[in-house]
Amino acid sequence: MGMIDRFMGASSAISSVANAATGVAEVFHQNATRRMELDEKAFSQSLSQYTGEFSAQPRGRFDDFVNGLNRLPRPMLTMGTVGLFIYAMVEPVGFGLRMENLNLVPEPMWWLLGAIISFYFGARETHYLRNHRPFKAAKTADPDVPQPEARPSFIASDPFGDNAALRDWIAETARM
Repeated sequence: MGMIDRFMGASSAISSVANAATGVAEVFHQNATRRMELDEKAFSQSLSQYTGEFSAQPRGRFDDFVNGLNRLPRPMLTMGTVGLFIYAMVEPVGFGLRMENLNLVPEPMWWLLGAIISFYFGARETHYLRNHRPFKAAKTADPDVPQPEARPSFIASDPFGDNAALRDWIAETARM
């Protein structure tokens, strides 16, 4: 093909027509190769950003001590609960006496203990949900494919499902 182009002298004209056709085609249909290149570039940039954010920072003894303290409550609660079962089997009389004494603790103190434990584990779970999301590359919408309507995940095509009473109530309030 190169020999024919040299004899005809039309290689630059053919190249410019081909480039123009490619440019026109990319207006109507996305260039998949270019899209993959851009996705790879975005992915590598986000990885370099995450590397900078989560790189190990030098820590002192105090930071290590506090980190160790933060890891203690769950194992202590777990081992303490298992220890109570073992204690109940080994020394039933002493276990019964201590459980009777726990029954004397006022109810507001139990609520306070439950709130403290709930807030501790809830805050910890929320921290991990907010800060440790796995990276998902953003998918670009294909202009040729119609996109579905955005809905919350809990809404199905029939929002009432099998609930006939809810359907009747909605119909009744609509008539009013």
